[in-house]
Amino acid sequence: MDPVSTFLTSIPVWVYILVAILVIVARDILQKKHTIQHNFPLVGHFRYLIETIGPELRQYIVANNREELPFNRRQRSWIYASSKKENNYQGFGTDQNMQEAGYVLIKPSMLPYKLDPAHNHHVRNGSDPNHYTIPSAKLIGEFHNRKRPYRPRSVVNVSAMSFGSLSSRAIESLNKGSYQFGNYHNTGEGGLSPYHKFGADVVFNMGTSYFGVRDHEGNFMMDKLVKMTQNNPAVRMIELKLSQGAKPGKGGVLPASKITAEIADIRQVPMGVDIVSPPYHSAFSDVRGMIDFIEQMAETTGLPVGIKSAVGKTDMWEELADLMAETGKGPDFITIDGGEGGTGAAPPSFADHVSLPLVFAFSTVYKIFQKRNLNDKITFIASGKLGLPAQAVMAFSMGADVINVAREAMLSIGCIQAQSCHTNRCPTGIATNNKWLEAGIDPALKSERFSNYMKTLAKEIIEITHAAGYEHPCQFGMNDVDISMGDNNRTVSLADNYGYLKTIVPYSGLKPLLECTHLGGRKVLESQPA
Repeated sequence: MDPVSTFLTSIPVWVYILVAILVIVARDILQKKHTIQHNFPLVGHFRYLIETIGPELRQYIVANNREELPFNRRQRSWIYASSKKENNYQGFGTDQNMQEAGYVLIKPSMLPYKLDPAHNHHVRNGSDPNHYTIPSAKLIGEFHNRKRPYRPRSVVNVSAMSFGSLSSRAIESLNKGSYQFGNYHNTGEGGLSPYHKFGADVVFNMGTSYFGVRDHEGNFMMDKLVKMTQNNPAVRMIELKLSQGAKPGKGGVLPASKITAEIADIRQVPMGVDIVSPPYHSAFSDVRGMIDFIEQMAETTGLPVGIKSAVGKTDMWEELADLMAETGKGPDFITIDGGEGGTGAAPPSFADHVSLPLVFAFSTVYKIFQKRNLNDKITFIASGKLGLPAQAVMAFSMGADVINVAREAMLSIGCIQAQSCHTNRCPTGIATNNKWLEAGIDPALKSERFSNYMKTLAKEIIEITHAAGYEHPCQFGMNDVDISMGDNNRTVSLADNYGYLKTIVPYSGLKPLLECTHLGGRKVLESQPA
């Protein structure tokens, strides 16, 4: 052994450790980027370490079961257990303060709705008595005589989440699970990807950049939309996105670094260039132009066309309702996105303060169309933390015909609410295009878990419906749910709180659509158009 090696091996380990510490201390003192590290060398690193793992410490150690946002531990545990077919019950009564302001109280009937065991309208597959499917009470596109009207097979469906925002395996899992259960799958504005083509009905969401149906300058191309719908018969509706709850009135940015060859091909955008989605549409500039654009798409594709929007000012909603009443034209469905929703990245100022929460947004718009006697002609879709049974029932009571779930769907396939969707470092591989992280998702397993979650959600919704004395959730009214008022020690009904009574779908209209047949492993309504 040479002298240098002999000398180095003779030095005690603690000397190396001391030298490393001194180097770090010297670096901390000399650097000017971090004040804490300069003023408190070495020790300052622990502050940044604790800050980094702070959310995990609070989530798993500090916060109680009902404390976290946007979904607390109790809510997440129910979704996880439901998706894994584990015990999702709770014992020893509720641990919630039922007197707190805004608490939802559903009124049961003294005599629940009695099912005919020989003819259960809701069981989708006789071999699985826990698989309930609840079809929509409305045929979307019927009023405007669309060529291919659509009745969703489930009143609970997957909300708009794009491939690119979510990983390919996450999208695949949701689509396969949607096929297994029977709900539709909204593409989000990122275009129709191969991962949306595993059998589920699809709603094509189209935003301001018209991904998948555009030229390279971002202009809408009608011929591409028609070709896409003709080549993909699973596309059953078109949703024109005006805005979303997380960031209404603000366009998105897809950095060039995140644009893979696959994403570029699906979205029909160039490689190596940041893609900035404008906050406004170029295909129309006012409400009347929007109606004309909707009618053109519906006429050329034959599909129902609707709009999705967050809610704030009401002047254009009033104008839209007036024009629809005057002309008999307009959207076949309206998706109201609550300001509390959102699975993607958004500035905190937008996510926290811009647009109304769902209950105020939905009630505001619903009343506008009710004044014009339009509510029986439009399907209302609600979105915003509705993937839990009580919240879903409240939405149906307020007038929603269908609800969409997003973050709850993500939780069912493994999301841990790390809130890192905007970093491309989602630890579960769901909200990232990092191939290493994404590899942890097994679509065969996760699709089954999503389907299990949807089965449980639908089962509890219909069981609450029967407890209230009804056969179908569309029969819930504004007086079936009370809201606790908090300190004044009383409750008020939704009707008194929001100042309207929802338009009830006649009971006689339910019987034909609830008669189901079983074809090829899926339920198809007899009244479902070809």
